[in-house]
Amino acid sequence: MTVEVVTFGCRLNIVESETMQRHAEEAGLNDVIIVNTCAVTAEATRQARQSIRRIAREKPDARIIVTGCAAQVEPQTFAAMPEVAQVIGNHEKMKAESWTSFNDFDVETSEKILVNDIMAVKETAMHLIDGLRGHTRSFVQVQNGCDHRCTFCIIPFGRGNSRSVPMGAVVDQVRNLVAHGSREVVLTGVDITSYGADLPGEPKLGALVKNLLRHVPELERLRISSIDSVEADDDLLDAIATDHRLMPHLHLSLQAGDDMILKRMKRRHSRDDAIRFCEDVRKLRPDMVFGADIITGFPTETEEMFARSLDIVDECGLTHLHVFPFSPRPGTPAARMPPVARDVVKERAKRLRAKGEAALLQHLDREVGARRRVLTERGNVGRTEGFTLVRFAEPIPAGEICEIAITGHDGQDLLAA
Repeated sequence: MTVEVVTFGCRLNIVESETMQRHAEEAGLNDVIIVNTCAVTAEATRQARQSIRRIAREKPDARIIVTGCAAQVEPQTFAAMPEVAQVIGNHEKMKAESWTSFNDFDVETSEKILVNDIMAVKETAMHLIDGLRGHTRSFVQVQNGCDHRCTFCIIPFGRGNSRSVPMGAVVDQVRNLVAHGSREVVLTGVDITSYGADLPGEPKLGALVKNLLRHVPELERLRISSIDSVEADDDLLDAIATDHRLMPHLHLSLQAGDDMILKRMKRRHSRDDAIRFCEDVRKLRPDMVFGADIITGFPTETEEMFARSLDIVDECGLTHLHVFPFSPRPGTPAARMPPVARDVVKERAKRLRAKGEAALLQHLDREVGARRRVLTERGNVGRTEGFTLVRFAEPIPAGEICEIAITGHDGQDLLAA
């Protein structure tokens, strides 16, 4: 064993895990396991601690280094674990010199915590890699951090304020990935619709997308990760309407369907804003598929308020739901608000997931008989342009884009002959 990485959480963590692994390998580290944590919920942090204990039992000779958002906001929690050799912050983990310094690490004399003030970080550098091991699509970080302060969210304290990667560096990275065989690239970040506000001229996400499509004509598929619909700019909407290399799938950070709850969350959109956005985008791109994050049981949520979150699944025409039972994060305003009973939170999450399963089933039914272009992955599966998973009956090479007929579904995934 040399260097292994265990990754929790978002696509941005996936990109950063690849960079860390390469830095650690180039530094000559051996018998090291990096745990890249997530802090989006208390459950995510609990799972990271559980995983650390399991790794220590299974590989007692390995040195465990913990990083990521949970390590950034709760460094003492992880440093107190006897299984952990080192805790490193979100900014420090991306520096090659941080990993080189571990060659001189002495458990008896070295500082166990290497976590600095993330709010003092002003820039996000592009980390050039030529692909992600084990992935047929590549993720490109275009932005990090968040300037918003939603009342439930701890992530700004793990990631810092919003900062963008210069457009030219993003174009160069995408060109490099395509040259190394990437058929699809996914733009990712913490709040990517805030892209460019800190750059000269304040370019927006739409300008970045158009520049990528213009300057990397050999890029076959471009995909956008989670967005705040209220911040979608005119250039982005124009790209959605006019360039079919931009995939017809958007994952929306909705969080709730009730205006009062949205206000108490300190979100920037209303229920009507979300519905109108989905309607407008479908006029531009009728094949658009929407996913969304929705929280159940936010403090003060009544049954009537929750019913509006159920209804917005149909009103926005959502297909892929990520449902989060509300999880209070210490230090956030929502943690001090009147809570909803835990059994009610879980029961509402169960109902919303059932609603999501029904919406997905309707989508799968509509896909049967269609022909779709699919990017194949390992394990005899692939993704349509609308990001729906397809299972193949026979082995098929990974990393191919092929046009196939959808012959059926199994209630969760599409099936191809």
